[in-house]
Amino acid sequence: MPDFSSCNINIVSVHHVGNKTNEEELVISKSPLELSDVRLRQIMTKFFTQPFTGNEYYNFTFSNEDFHLNPIYNFAIQIFDDQASFHQNSVNIAKHLFEVSVHPQIKSGDLFVVYFTQIQIGAETTEAIGIFKSENKHPFLKVTAISDDFQLNCHDGINVDKMDKGCLILNQKRDHGFKISIVDKSNKSVEAQYWRDDFLQLRPCSDDFHFTKDFMSITKNFVTKFLPEDLGKDRAEQIDLLNRSAEYFKTQEQFNINEFENSVLQDKVIIESFRAFDESFREEKNINVPDIFGINPSAVKKQVKVFKSVLKLDRNFHIYIHGNRELIERGVDENGRKYYKIFYDNEE
Repeated sequence: MPDFSSCNINIVSVHHVGNKTNEEELVISKSPLELSDVRLRQIMTKFFTQPFTGNEYYNFTFSNEDFHLNPIYNFAIQIFDDQASFHQNSVNIAKHLFEVSVHPQIKSGDLFVVYFTQIQIGAETTEAIGIFKSENKHPFLKVTAISDDFQLNCHDGINVDKMDKGCLILNQKRDHGFKISIVDKSNKSVEAQYWRDDFLQLRPCSDDFHFTKDFMSITKNFVTKFLPEDLGKDRAEQIDLLNRSAEYFKTQEQFNINEFENSVLQDKVIIESFRAFDESFREEKNINVPDIFGINPSAVKKQVKVFKSVLKLDRNFHIYIHGNRELIERGVDENGRKYYKIFYDNEE
């Protein structure tokens, strides 16, 4: 996770990017912002940096996977090599965003391009280029004292506690397409993916975070979608397997595919089914995960949230299964009603 406690904002340029399809305009500024106001600089620093709290990073790519052809990669190279080119390249970035903003539901917004210094990543201090788009205006009230009276006005502006879209291009891993962190909280629909896929054109870094995240995703999809259909496992058995998977990733420092299969999946039939599903899923999603990698705790914490351990029975009961699967039995009575029998020692 980046440490911004000592970071500085050197340059900020602002442009307005409309939607080309909706015949909205691209408005380019002539020069960077004036940053002499200390309080404004502090507020801007917090606004731009506070969303970047994770360890999930990406690299630039392109249609043929040659990141050297990526426009934003090349603009970033020019800026890092020559800060005097910053504003002109911020214009180039705005023009590129305007060209890819073609879906009619993409909102217009203010584009901020920022040059940061003194960002701490582990033991290394680095510079970064931030690209941020504010798409939503929020109403705020301003009270003004006039003589012995007050006047109340309503204005629309940017909520400094909420970032719509952003990316941070760290001056690291240049030979791999830079190290990039992204934010996109305004919309999760298909047309909103233009920020990552069409504008930035990113691919996940080949690191332990994504290896952990991807393999846990494979496991979750196998257990919840494939296992009941292929092997006829009931919901309680699915939850038990999800719990064992989550426990493995929480307690181990290194992932080993053979160890995972033997300690978590256990059953030979399930193991064979998992291998077939794993191969198909990786090919479909274009995922490449090695058989051995370091388990990333941040990725585990993020993925465990989708490992549901709740057994829902009609609208009457929710059973949370966290422990021994042998303490719950499933059956059908003489009238054809389904039931679960639960064994326990203590009641709280």
